[in-house]
Amino acid sequence: MKVVVYNVRSFEKEFWALANAKQHDLTLISNGLNLETQNYARGKDAVVISGGDILDDKMLLNLKKLGISKIMTRSKHTSHIDLVKAGDLRIQIANAPFEDQSPKGLAEQTVRNLNLWGMEKCVGKACCCLNDCAKK
Repeated sequence: MKVVVYNVRSFEKEFWALANAKQHDLTLISNGLNLETQNYARGKDAVVISGGDILDDKMLLNLKKLGISKIMTRSKHTSHIDLVKAGDLRIQIANAPFEDQSPKGLAEQTVRNLNLWGMEKCVGKACCCLNDCAKK
C-alpha cells in the first residue's frame, strides 16, 4: 500500500523502517495533517495520523477526493475523527488499541493494520468503522 504518515518525529523514523520492512511504500512527514499538508495524501491508499490531527467533515471529504479510503490513527481514541462522516464516505478507520503505546509499538500496530487492509481483511480490535463490514 502507498501510505503517508503524518507527525513523524526524527527519532521515530527507525521504528517505522524496522516495522515496515519495505512492505509498504511509506512517506514520512514531520508536519501534522491540515489544509496545507493534505496534498501529500494524493495518490496514496491510506493516511496515518496522530491524535492531534482533526478530521472533521471537511478534511474527510478532502481526503476522499484525494483518493484516500483508509485512515489509521496512532492513538487509542478517535474523538478527533468524525466517524459518522467517515462512514458516509465509506472510509475505513482504525486506531491503535493495544497496550504498547511506545513509538515502536505504534509503528508495529500500524504496519499490522496496513498488512491486514492490504489483504482485504478487517483489522479486528483496531476497527473503528461504524458501517457493517462483510470482512469483520
